[in-house]
Amino acid sequence: MAELVRDINKFEYDGLIGGTNPPIFTKNVVIVSGAGKLVRGTVLGQITASKKYKTVNSTSEDGSQVAKAVLAYPVDATSTDIVATVYWSGPFNRKKLIFGGTDTADTHEDALRDVNILLTSQQ
Repeated sequence: MAELVRDINKFEYDGLIGGTNPPIFTKNVVIVSGAGKLVRGTVLGQITASKKYKTVNSTSEDGSQVAKAVLAYPVDATSTDIVATVYWSGPFNRKKLIFGGTDTADTHEDALRDVNILLTSQQ
C-alpha cells in the first residue's frame, strides 16, 4: 500500500540528490504490476507498449532498457500498478542510484543526460 501521509517537516539526507543544477522536477508515472518493491533512487525505464515504468535493465527489449527517470519514494508494485512520483530531471549521486541486472551508472549515463538527469559524484 502506498504511503498516504508523509511528514514534510522531517528531513533525512540520504545523498541521492547531487546538487541543485539543473533544477529538480518531478512528475507522477505508473509503475507496472510485477515490478516488485522498488526503493528510492531506482532508475526507471518506460515500457513502449503500455507507457508504464519498471526498473531499467539494458537487457530488456520492451523499451525499458532506456533510462528515463529516478524513483523519488519507495513503492510496492508487486501485485498491482502503482502511481509513483519520479524525478524527471536534476543532478543525482551516481553511487546512490539502483539499476536492474548488472547495469551501472556508466551503462545509462548518456541516456540519463538526454533526459536532463545528470550524474554526480557527491558524497
